[in-house]
Amino acid sequence: MTPLVVFTWPESAISIGVVLLVALVLRIVLRRAIRLSVSASIAAGDRHRSSTSRADQLIGRITGSADERHQARVRTLGSVLTNAVDVILVVVVLLTIMRVLEIPLEPVLAASGIGGVALAFGAQSLVKDYISGILMIFEDQFGVGDLIDTGEVKGTVEEVGLRVTRLRDANGQIWYVRNGEIIRVGNQSQGWSTGLADVPIASTEDPARAIEVLRAMVKDMYADERFAGVLLEEPNVAGVNEVRAGATTIRIFAKTAPNQHWGVQRELLERGVQALHAAGIRGPVVFPPDAAR
Repeated sequence: MTPLVVFTWPESAISIGVVLLVALVLRIVLRRAIRLSVSASIAAGDRHRSSTSRADQLIGRITGSADERHQARVRTLGSVLTNAVDVILVVVVLLTIMRVLEIPLEPVLAASGIGGVALAFGAQSLVKDYISGILMIFEDQFGVGDLIDTGEVKGTVEEVGLRVTRLRDANGQIWYVRNGEIIRVGNQSQGWSTGLADVPIASTEDPARAIEVLRAMVKDMYADERFAGVLLEEPNVAGVNEVRAGATTIRIFAKTAPNQHWGVQRELLERGVQALHAAGIRGPVVFPPDAAR
């Protein structure tokens, strides 16, 4: 009877050791080559951006063709290639070791055919994950570094694989989301974002005068060089948004570069309060609970 596994000492051990060593070296070299290629592509994009006029940069951000999208796509492709290298090397190593041990492939293939029938239904979700991952990558739905909302979790994309996407939420928690389970995606890092600031004033103050002061404030902010690549257009003071006991709220909209709206909102609130205070316009008066009774 022919043995299923033929292991000859020390020839088989040496051959397996060489296979594993070669695979490890290839993994290190290929991963490094991918990292260098990604870094070189990102550096080239940075050089291109530095030589582009502000108007072209704004158009690129608005249309979604800005260099930031290029960087996200490059990082995503690098992540996918890294995962693919690991999978290919594992398969090649297993097949090579089977050949060294003279394990016949026919019984393995026959067993996999029988087991494949039993696992067919279970593999459907796995195939769905891979197909969804491929489509998301080619359609550029999101990339590494994007802030996305998948419905179940919201966070920054740290790694995109063909089967699983890794996110980190605002609390620092890591989430592994299967690509096949992502039904919808909200991406805050594509195109542009909207900053919204509600500036309150006392209900006894004149809203028209406050709006005039705030419009002068947003003009100065838009002219500030610190916001040259952040504000895509001059913020819009929409007017009175809410009137309640003791306070009137004036709303400001700002069209910003992707993912920059949080900082713009804080700046609008800070500058708005300072401008109103300098103009002698009072903020809302908050009465303590005891005084209200």
